[in-house]
Amino acid sequence: MSTATAPLQPTRAREASPRPGRFSTLRALLRQRLRRDRWQLVIWLLSIGALAAFSAASIQQTYASAAARLQLMRLAIADPTILVLRGLPQGSTLAALTFFEIFTFLALLAGLMNTFLAVRHSRAEEESGRAELVAATPAARLLPTVATVGHAVVANILLAVVTGLGFMAVGLPVAGSLLAGAVTAGAGLAFFGVGLLLAQVMSTSRGANGSAAAVVVAAYLVRGIGDATGTPIGDGTHLRPAWPSWLSPIGWGQQAAPYTADNGWPLLLQIGLAAVLVAGVFALQAVRDSGAGLIAERPGRAAASPALSGMLGLAWRLQRPVVIGWAIGGALGGLLAGALGSAINSSLADNPSLAGIREALRRIGAGGAGPLIELFISAIFSIVGVLAAACAVQAVIRLRQEEQSGTAETLLAGPVSRIRWLFSFVTVGVSAVLLVLIAAAIASGLSAMAAGEDPSVIGTSIAAAAAQLPVALVYLGVLTLLFVVLPSWTVPVGWAALGLGAFVGIFGGLIQLPEWLRHVSPFADVPVVVGNVDWTGGYWMFGITIAALAGAAVLIRRRDFAIG
Repeated sequence: MSTATAPLQPTRAREASPRPGRFSTLRALLRQRLRRDRWQLVIWLLSIGALAAFSAASIQQTYASAAARLQLMRLAIADPTILVLRGLPQGSTLAALTFFEIFTFLALLAGLMNTFLAVRHSRAEEESGRAELVAATPAARLLPTVATVGHAVVANILLAVVTGLGFMAVGLPVAGSLLAGAVTAGAGLAFFGVGLLLAQVMSTSRGANGSAAAVVVAAYLVRGIGDATGTPIGDGTHLRPAWPSWLSPIGWGQQAAPYTADNGWPLLLQIGLAAVLVAGVFALQAVRDSGAGLIAERPGRAAASPALSGMLGLAWRLQRPVVIGWAIGGALGGLLAGALGSAINSSLADNPSLAGIREALRRIGAGGAGPLIELFISAIFSIVGVLAAACAVQAVIRLRQEEQSGTAETLLAGPVSRIRWLFSFVTVGVSAVLLVLIAAAIASGLSAMAAGEDPSVIGTSIAAAAAQLPVALVYLGVLTLLFVVLPSWTVPVGWAALGLGAFVGIFGGLIQLPEWLRHVSPFADVPVVVGNVDWTGGYWMFGITIAALAGAAVLIRRRDFAIG
């Protein structure tokens, strides 16, 4: 009898205490995520914290006098362009001006950081097959998601601390700085929930990342429209936003009003949205098959089309949905430029603050002296240029994804050279950039003409789009060279360089950053196409692009492929 029951005792002991095993598994999964993302998180956090500190310091130096701050805030309220790009005016104190200038961009970066984190540890893991292997262990299916949520919470707590310290480092009030950091991280957590939910919906990491990034950008623009159509209140330095701002977690963060009202309740809205979305993720994960998305991929054709017989056709097919998405974004930006440009041109023609508005638009769009509508279109096309550059960055990131998954090595085992493989994706990247800019130019010209502007505005839109071409191409060329030299750095450096470059180059003129710092960013050297045309910066960027691509072509033949 004893011999029959003895073998059962260890099993019963294990069954009697399952919880410690689950907790230790959860800790192991959390440590794995933190270790895997340690360098990417460091880059994101230091970049955002440094951006907060440096911007605050620059604003303090530039707008030290109360009169200068008052003039700037009244100019911002008079110019919807600045409100779309910057934020919600909430007073003319130094701290309030700092929050107005930088918060929305910090929240945008926090959103992108969190959506990429969510997809990387969910849909991308299922796509690679690693999630199924982990699910076969005691971790099962839910613990990895719990660990990913914990990972995001830790990352955003660090983000709140780093951002708050960045503001405090230049002497801003402690309480307001901590609240500003908290609502920045709160926006990040809300977008983490969006990314994690879309990872359940989409069947590929590429689709999930693209959709989540589109939601973040849409939240930024919706908030901008709400701010631009708001109502001035009080002394002319405060604005009550219109209802679209309440559709965005970034808009909620603005309502916290650090340094003035110090409201904590908008943070609860951000955390509440994140909690609801994460709860929805767990509900969906319990009913769907591992590796499958709620939106299934369409079944492929029985036979490949003739276009897939070559490397270029394959590169286009792999990136087609993403390119179309960025092109739609460019068209929407063009519609905004043309329609709002016409409205502003009509409403501000006799405004006494026109000179200040012209100067602000010139600093944003690198324009010279010219008609107000041309300056406005040039300014908005700076944002379209960011979309085109993002499309170029994603084309290079696709190279890295193909290398990581091992499919590139499989292709190169056949009659495909490394240079041909590399430049097929580069060619698609160039085509994608052109498609985004052309879509924006056509939409801008047609929307302005529909609003009653002269047909010559089409030429203005085409020139503004052409000015953004060298910027997008220099990102494509330099990041391609980085991919060849340091492949593991491609994704974090690509997105961080784009985000920081856009802020420093486009908005640095408004807060009067040092010229040497501004010109580190390609966006600061966009060719001038309004007034005295100057393509000097564009020629330099074309040269850098050609040199970088030539270097990539030479070096790609000499390095091993990094799989995994």
